[in-house]
Amino acid sequence: MSCEHSNTVLHGYLDGELDAARALEFERHLESCPECLAALEAQETLRSALQRAQLYETAPVALRRKIRASLPALRPVAFSFRWPLVRWVSLAAVALLVAFVGWRMIRNYGVENQYQAAEMVDAHLRSLQAGHLTDVASTDQHTVKPWFDGKLDFSPPVRDFANDGFPLQGGRLDVLHGRTIAALVYGRRKHVVNVFVWPTSERDAAPRSGSHLGYQWVDWRQGGMEFCAISDTSAADLDQLQRLISQ
Repeated sequence: MSCEHSNTVLHGYLDGELDAARALEFERHLESCPECLAALEAQETLRSALQRAQLYETAPVALRRKIRASLPALRPVAFSFRWPLVRWVSLAAVALLVAFVGWRMIRNYGVENQYQAAEMVDAHLRSLQAGHLTDVASTDQHTVKPWFDGKLDFSPPVRDFANDGFPLQGGRLDVLHGRTIAALVYGRRKHVVNVFVWPTSERDAAPRSGSHLGYQWVDWRQGGMEFCAISDTSAADLDQLQRLISQ
């Protein structure tokens, strides 16, 4: 029989649409339901394969020339202050439409960033619940790094920064942006810092930072990996950890 969670919850979890409580409930369900676990892994594998496939084709040069040749030639428009009033009204309407579309694009971009920040905070909060912070608890990077072998399709960089005030506490598997990723756990005085790591095909990018619900985060791309550090410690602390990891 098919598990009802595989039809009602799995895709919401995969797309990052569940709140922290429902995501945690589904993760607990995965521990006792091999059917949902297998379905989740199959969906993640399919998504990764489609992203790598880059299923698009460039139009041949001959086809592009044929399309251009079929288009009517553009003639310059002679502007005149003697235009009828209806033309001026139409021009003003077009200008307003362009301004509105631009405003919506900027607004939507901000909402997208807010959504991503909320997703990272949810993952951080889930980890702080009892028994969820680490799958492998160790201050030894040579213990934590091999633990990920065979559990991920990439090898996350693991280093201990105890001498700089960020002792390694362990690591775990987590889910962010609908895929399984590595989470490295560091301490900072009495604070917990999660550093999420996953592979990316995008070029290196300088750190960008922000805050959400009182939690600071900093995100950057380097060497084919994307990193995101998040904690309730200060922004200066996260900037310092980012520089250490990037060395």
